[in-house]
Amino acid sequence: MRATMQHVPLSLNHFLERAGKLFPRTEIVSRLPDKSYVRHTYADYYRRTRQLASALLAAGLRKGDRVATLCWNHHAHLECYLGIPAAGGVMHTLNLRLSPDEIGWIAGHAEDRFLIIDDILLPLYEQFKALHSFEKVIVFPFSGAPVPAGFVDYEQLLADAPAEFDYVPHDENDPIAMCYTSGTTGRPKGVVYSHRSTVLHSLVAALPDLSALSNHDVVFPVTPMFHANSWGIPYISIMVGAKLVFPGPHLHADDLLDQMQVDPPTLSLGVPTIWLTLIQNYEANPGRWTLPAGMRSLVGGSAVPESLIRAFAKHKILIKQAWGMTETSPVATMAHTKAELAGETEDQAFARLAMQGVPVPLVDLRIVGEAGECAWNNKDVGELQVRGPYITGSYHNVEQDPEKFTDDGWLRTGDVAAVDEYAFVRLSDRTKDLIKSGGEWISSVDLENAIMAHPAVAEAAVIAVSHPKWAERPLACVVCKPGQKLDAATLREFLAPRFARWQVPDAFEFIDAIPRTSTGKFFKAKLRDRYADWQWPA
Repeated sequence: MRATMQHVPLSLNHFLERAGKLFPRTEIVSRLPDKSYVRHTYADYYRRTRQLASALLAAGLRKGDRVATLCWNHHAHLECYLGIPAAGGVMHTLNLRLSPDEIGWIAGHAEDRFLIIDDILLPLYEQFKALHSFEKVIVFPFSGAPVPAGFVDYEQLLADAPAEFDYVPHDENDPIAMCYTSGTTGRPKGVVYSHRSTVLHSLVAALPDLSALSNHDVVFPVTPMFHANSWGIPYISIMVGAKLVFPGPHLHADDLLDQMQVDPPTLSLGVPTIWLTLIQNYEANPGRWTLPAGMRSLVGGSAVPESLIRAFAKHKILIKQAWGMTETSPVATMAHTKAELAGETEDQAFARLAMQGVPVPLVDLRIVGEAGECAWNNKDVGELQVRGPYITGSYHNVEQDPEKFTDDGWLRTGDVAAVDEYAFVRLSDRTKDLIKSGGEWISSVDLENAIMAHPAVAEAAVIAVSHPKWAERPLACVVCKPGQKLDAATLREFLAPRFARWQVPDAFEFIDAIPRTSTGKFFKAKLRDRYADWQWPA
């Protein structure tokens, strides 16, 4: 017997057609460098995106060619998301927060043929252009200034595009986009997404227990569009016809709060450090802004402190913690309520929201320790490993590495975790961030979240430093809120009820700021370098 279903390839082109035909009046709002706003409709988006695809083909783009983008979050970058694959190309989002040397190396490794860049980022381009030669550099006049001589004007390119356009034929497994991992250790590695993987990820991530995204939503993607494709939210928003509000280059907390007054979002997304500064600025300026009551906020990229979840809950805003990686498209788990846990106390519910959530549909998950696969009992810890139809099975142009993939096809995430009997994942740490003191493991993440629960603390990062007796001990690097002061004794007393005595840091460093990676996470490697010669008192 055979199934009778039609064989129609999964395709992002369907999303584009759907947006133009079903939601032509839905808005896309972009904030410009001068902090003014430009508004388009999905009808505009449909026309301009097809013009971009047509123009790329006329410029000689061949199927599978990489088109790099070096852009902030705005409507033209969104046009690249579907316009490049519509022409058969592969969109490669370059991370503008990396060093020029690293950007140039990545562009060369990916063999990027064309570059689409914001005019305000041309000074950055000048710093890496000698490392990789693009055939065409297409400049989006984001600031409104004339495009300099020697470059292709993005707007003129679209205006001159042939009126007729036919989608380039494709298989659902053809590549449509690529992102490189952040590369805090070793060279970044390329992950290549397909039509199939991206459509499946979009369908899953839109489910009610996950982003719950619908045509009624106003979506505010603060997560950069060059960071794991803004967690796939642009694709999902186009699929359901949600209004999109882009912040452009304005990511300071005050700017984000200002923009929330103009187009109040119902769903926002960003990393914990952005949301920490946002709530701190909001509470430090009573009456200046209004937070959108009822807003949902997807927060990920690093562990979300329970104190941050509680701080927003006071204002009727739900923080939904997600976990994933560039390699997982990226959403692999998400915290949400479960019917069987309806009787939990408020404290239990907040503690659960501070976990990384349950595996999403289509993602298989296991915890592997030294003795093999661990039971889901919230006690046994090991490496978190995942597999699924939108999880990478290799890296672009890199030999298969047993440190990253198992013989039976699972991705080794490098995260240490446990899973409880309700399928909630609790990350303990990255393998490289665990602290082994006197033969016992200490979780830096648990300590960080507890320290950040202190009302005088803005942020904290915990690292291991060598110790003559215990091999390693935790050193807590703490940033106080403006106008606040703390000492080590006060923090030790604060942590004492929550941790065994040997787990509490022996040393605290009060610093002005914690270094961050290009994606906004705490850059612990730099802290480890800074305190590599740490000396304990005799």
